[in-house]
Amino acid sequence: MFRSRSKDDQAAAPRETAEPTAQRRDPQAPKGRPTPRRSEAEALRRAVVKPPSSRKEAAKRARQVRRAELARQREALAGGDERYLPARDRGPVRRYVRDFVDSKWHMAEFFLPLAVLILVLSMVPSVAVKNASLLMWLGVIVMIVADSLVTGFRLKRQLRERFPDESRRGAVAYALMRTLQMRRMRLPKPQIARGEAPRR
Repeated sequence: MFRSRSKDDQAAAPRETAEPTAQRRDPQAPKGRPTPRRSEAEALRRAVVKPPSSRKEAAKRARQVRRAELARQREALAGGDERYLPARDRGPVRRYVRDFVDSKWHMAEFFLPLAVLILVLSMVPSVAVKNASLLMWLGVIVMIVADSLVTGFRLKRQLRERFPDESRRGAVAYALMRTLQMRRMRLPKPQIARGEAPRR
């Protein structure tokens, strides 16, 4: 009688010691991972976007995405953020070209105001003024061409030295188009002052 009770006690002891272990494991068993924080769960719920219910809804969402992308590009063009610039303005070569142009004065940037002045002079009835406007027009064209040739030659040399392994295709044309714009109207906006050395 005493022997059977002691055997029962011995058999019950392992079960009692095993139960806490099973209880400790049970909460982790269904998931196998810690419970996510509330902020993480809410962010995950927000990230799941319901698919559009109609073609009109899909078009509306596409317009919103395009609008947001254009807004980011405008901000990047004003601030110089490389991540959201248009493809033609991205990369270290294009950034250096912009800095190279913005660091100097160029005759081509005065083309528009000079063209307006010459147009006004050409409408004056005086023959002498008209002849002077023609000479001014010829002089402006010659100076712009000479300045563009010098700028293109110097820029090509700098790009060969600084970016020997990068693609430089279209860089000079990109620079010359930028020189035709007045400084305050250039996009992306100039990031350096005149006389400052271009950034690498």
